[in-house]
Amino acid sequence: MFSLKDKVLVALSGGADSVALLRILLQMGYTCEAAHCNFHLRGEESNRDEAFVREFCRKFEVPLHVVHFDTERHASERHISIEMAARELRYLWFAELKDACSAQVIAVAHHQDDSVETMLLNLIRGTGINGLTGIRPKNGVVVRPLLCVSREELITYLQRIGQTYVTDSTNLQDEFTRNKIRLKLLPLMQEINPSVKDSLAETSLHLQETTLVYQNSIEEGRKRVLLPNGIHISSLLEEPSPTALLFEILHPMGFNPSQIKDIFATLSGQPGKQFTSKEWRVIKDREWLLIQKLSATKENAPSFRLVREEAEYTPHFAIPCEKHTACFDADKLNGEITLRKWQKGDTFVPFGMKGKKLISDYMTDRKFPLTEKENQWVLCCDDRIAWLIGERTDDRFRVDESTRKVVIYKQIFD
Repeated sequence: MFSLKDKVLVALSGGADSVALLRILLQMGYTCEAAHCNFHLRGEESNRDEAFVREFCRKFEVPLHVVHFDTERHASERHISIEMAARELRYLWFAELKDACSAQVIAVAHHQDDSVETMLLNLIRGTGINGLTGIRPKNGVVVRPLLCVSREELITYLQRIGQTYVTDSTNLQDEFTRNKIRLKLLPLMQEINPSVKDSLAETSLHLQETTLVYQNSIEEGRKRVLLPNGIHISSLLEEPSPTALLFEILHPMGFNPSQIKDIFATLSGQPGKQFTSKEWRVIKDREWLLIQKLSATKENAPSFRLVREEAEYTPHFAIPCEKHTACFDADKLNGEITLRKWQKGDTFVPFGMKGKKLISDYMTDRKFPLTEKENQWVLCCDDRIAWLIGERTDDRFRVDESTRKVVIYKQIFD
């Protein structure tokens, strides 16, 4: 996990687990520095913990770094829970401090009980296989050396060496979901199986191994079904477990299990249904589940620019046929020229036709994906549409035998 030559930054709260971790690392000969966060969530208790940590580090001559956070304010500004805010602040600071003090790893004191509680918490909330593996021993530069040791064993160790520690009173309250698991659910499970923590920890280890095989299979499936614009539906349905693959693709984007179940149910339905997470949108199209970043759907500027040219119309003039180039009779295109996205109710006369057609019907007939419909721009001459850009011009502005001068617009993608 890390070697004796590595400097270790230890997260030190003052509780039994973090105190035991630092004492064990020092006893084994590691070079350590300590980091303590005062979140100011428990009044005088928070200051008591800081004072204990300062005295502990002074006694064992361990360099100490302390930071104070306005955790409640951060949670309010980010619209997240207090627990999530504390975690966010803590790990951001640890990462900065690790570099500042030239440590190789950040050691945190999660133990077997924490991993078991996490496993049960995820199971209660609903999760995929990754959520059932408990806490990982290593995540980047964050290491957790105590995952094989129970809370009871750590306390026994501290008692044996005569080491004191502080107790967080909130850990003894039935206030948070994790504490309900610790104080109520696990004791009930132990009545059924006294070694249930060991059993769950062993199951977690098996699942961590299984996850390696599972993730490899998921990654191969992802390559088969996921393209830049989204998920190819028929390819997804040919997979051994399309529901699992869909979950693993969409869950990291913020879609919850209920949404993903509903998305799967739409695969055989009519196109047009949409689902959104905080940052992403999934749209059921004919053959695709289109995936878009929400910020991209709010873009008001076109992704291209138009270049205008004029030319005399002679018998030798060749009218451009490329879809990104439009040629008009200059005398007919004599109004104010504007560029905008198409709107509901817009009509035009498609080149080669005589009657008007709704742009929405035209795009439906041409089987435009929904995302292309939403991002379709039109070139207008006064209140008439002269060009469904990149697709088709309006017959009313066509070049004919009476044309003397032409106007050419080119759609350029930079």
